[in-house]
Amino acid sequence: MANPLGSFIWYELMTTDPDGAAAFYGPVVGWTIASHSDPGAGGVDYRVIVRGDGGNAGGVLGLTGEMCDGGARPCWLGYIYTPDVDASVAAITADGGTVQMPAADFPVGRIAMVTDPQGAPFYLMNPVAPEGQEDRASDAFSESEPQHVRWNELSTTDPDAAVSFYARHFGWTQDGDLDMGEMGKYRFIQHHGATIGAIMPKMPEMPVSLWSYYIGVDDIDRAVAAIEAGGGKLLFGPMEIPGGEFALNGLDPQGAAFGLVGPRKS
Repeated sequence: MANPLGSFIWYELMTTDPDGAAAFYGPVVGWTIASHSDPGAGGVDYRVIVRGDGGNAGGVLGLTGEMCDGGARPCWLGYIYTPDVDASVAAITADGGTVQMPAADFPVGRIAMVTDPQGAPFYLMNPVAPEGQEDRASDAFSESEPQHVRWNELSTTDPDAAVSFYARHFGWTQDGDLDMGEMGKYRFIQHHGATIGAIMPKMPEMPVSLWSYYIGVDDIDRAVAAIEAGGGKLLFGPMEIPGGEFALNGLDPQGAAFGLVGPRKS
């Protein structure tokens, strides 16, 4: 794979209603989510998210009753690339992380779900490239383009430890921050020259340490109207951010938290 170790290469919405998610995120972001499961999904309801440019933004996993009984809830999760999933799992558990889903082979690659030492979950993945596209790079993350995830934000009980953890395991760096006063510092994180997001202290209203993902939109006000029309809930924002764009946090109709970022055109 052309992406380096530590890249966010895929994003997944876990939801109790894939059709409802398709009806919501289509108008909000501009995505098309398939009306049926991917034939190669191995018996689970898994649907690919397609951007307007034809690329893949991620996937949607339909949660079964059994999954929900086991504790699964609607949420967004990110996939981080590693060429050796098993070695990464072993290193992360030795460093205080936990395994949520043991490493296993799927038609799309080898995957495991882990948490960092503060409890924030994420996937590890070594994908199987399509034949003839072995050097293909994932573009699910983009610093600037709409319909891609543009920002990865970790809210954690121990920002210092989190910065060190992700640097050790994925080669991330931390340079620059924004002083939020009593809320602490908002620390920017980089990977191979790109600023990929930030690490911040967990706010008291958040029950656990958690990653949040901000999806790019072409017009933040148009997206707000679509959230409200589609049965979602606006939690915070839109708020102007450095550079002149706007960001917000919301809940989709099934209860999955998401972020959006984009310009204000009106």
